[in-house]
Amino acid sequence: MPKLFDIKFPGECKTLPEGFWSAVDVWIKKPHVVNKRLCGIKETESKDVGREALLFLLDGPELTPDVLSFITSTVSPAQTHEKEPPWSSSVRTVIPKVNSYGTNLQKELILKDFGRQLVTFLPFEEDSEGRVSLKRGNVYQFQLLHQDCEEWALELHALASDAWFSDGVAYPKLPWLSTDLLPKLVRWATECKTSEFKSTLSLLPVEKYSVMYQQLKEKYKAMVKIWPEVTDPEKFVYEDVAIATYLLVLWAEERAEKGLTAKQSFVDLGCGNGLLVHILASEGHPGKGIDVRKRKIWDMYGPQTLLEEKAITPSERFLFPGTDWLIGNHSDELTPWIPVIAARSSYSCRYFVLPCCFFDFYAKYQRRQCKKSQYKEYIDFITEVSQVSGFNTEEDCLRIPSTKRVCLVGKSRSYRLSAEAEAEQRRACYIQSHQTTSGATAHRSGIRNDKDADGTPDSSWGTGFQPRDRVETVRNCAALPRDFVDGVVLQVAKVLLGMTEEEEDGGTSSTDWNRGGSISVSEVAGLLEQETLQLLKKECGGLQTLLKNNHQVFRVEGGTVFIRDWRDRKPARADAKRKPVAPGALKTRPCWFYDHHPQRCPLQAAHCAFAHGPEDLRPSTRPLKKMRNDAF
Repeated sequence: MPKLFDIKFPGECKTLPEGFWSAVDVWIKKPHVVNKRLCGIKETESKDVGREALLFLLDGPELTPDVLSFITSTVSPAQTHEKEPPWSSSVRTVIPKVNSYGTNLQKELILKDFGRQLVTFLPFEEDSEGRVSLKRGNVYQFQLLHQDCEEWALELHALASDAWFSDGVAYPKLPWLSTDLLPKLVRWATECKTSEFKSTLSLLPVEKYSVMYQQLKEKYKAMVKIWPEVTDPEKFVYEDVAIATYLLVLWAEERAEKGLTAKQSFVDLGCGNGLLVHILASEGHPGKGIDVRKRKIWDMYGPQTLLEEKAITPSERFLFPGTDWLIGNHSDELTPWIPVIAARSSYSCRYFVLPCCFFDFYAKYQRRQCKKSQYKEYIDFITEVSQVSGFNTEEDCLRIPSTKRVCLVGKSRSYRLSAEAEAEQRRACYIQSHQTTSGATAHRSGIRNDKDADGTPDSSWGTGFQPRDRVETVRNCAALPRDFVDGVVLQVAKVLLGMTEEEEDGGTSSTDWNRGGSISVSEVAGLLEQETLQLLKKECGGLQTLLKNNHQVFRVEGGTVFIRDWRDRKPARADAKRKPVAPGALKTRPCWFYDHHPQRCPLQAAHCAFAHGPEDLRPSTRPLKKMRNDAF
């Protein structure tokens, strides 16, 4: 098979040859990480074979002599008599995100030759009646070579490159294999990293997920256009579509496994915008969402989507004995409580939780181990809570546009119903231990009781829990008094401008517009009064957030603050000319430089997005958005 391309490994690679096989396994089991048009694969066969078994597996009219000759020649007679088979074979079915192949399945027979550090891919198509057709022109190999016993190299071979077929999906372009995939295999083999978490969608049949996701994405994509919240519509809509897809497939598999016909009921605790509730309800699952704060979009869903504005406090008042599943989707302070609430609701209640922000039962989660990432440590903590609560806990990784993608699922219990009293004792002791470590006041043991002495429902097991405020607190410096912000901006700007004024005698012309000097954020903090700093510390991001919010005046890069010069903004094309601002489009805020800079604004009024004087100021007719001087 002719060599098409090769890459040498950098320096001494101690991870080889084992790293080569690890990298190959990534491409075999998770091709979607590099080929974004794939949803994943399904492995249908995997076994070790010797020479005779291999020939039987490949026997068929579509196997041309040149392919057969190549494969059989790679297995020497000496190798076939070894105790351990030198070959390993598997078959994978490629699952595209969008199916354009009808009922035909795109498969690959994958042959690993451990003796020669060689892996061969033989693509074939299988129709609905089981007939197969080998894609002879698309047979390719990767081989690891140890050159001169010093350098390692990775080679790409193709059986018939002149007959290569490509559709960019199941059959990628040959240049893509050499310029994109081959370098990635080299990097993966060198790094030889192992993930802290499982592969994505490890608990689901990927082919069913792919079909369901495309259907829901098409059905609910209109939500992006009518999204009334300030959050990014594409991120939140498609993330909730993906989470809904996961749950719907998970629940469909559960019904098939248990022989159920009725669709599972659910309650989404801390439902936020309520879109996940809306999708699940629209797909036939009875349920509701509860959140401490109503969102604008709630009124757009219609009466079939049940959403309640209510603060949730872990107690007997918030148990759901008639509910099949509890959901915690980025549920923040409720996250550790959801397995507990599910366990105490009923023996048959299950849960799904997607942890995001790190909360313990009664306070922010405090790190206890430095050898793990903070995220991994928190996932392990919620797993421990789930296990102590009595669940057989499963972990999976979702395919969503978020860095927090690991979910935990509790589908069954680790104890019999008759042992409920002992299980409850373990839960109570565990929660009480966290009341003590978090500093929460524990008036009771935390053991669940059906009634207090006066006959009212007992809510003591959540004592010390602090739900979020009904009114969302804005802590990004946007709610600070305007005169306070203006004072800080003016003070910092004067210092920066003064730095270059002192350098004029050193060669800077006084006719040049003063761009100012530069100063670190920490040095800026040294300029401000203690009272000012204390007020900024209460805001997320503090001083740096305030400076970045004043984008018109400052440019903050790498912790260093500069005066922004709007003349540096480059047009979209190199030959594009600056166009005047469209009448009425901008000019809704005063130009800081026109009002405060000693040399005023470096731009002409017609080219500045901000108002040069009161007569240039226009009333805002739409919600205030970030203004850009590169819009013209």
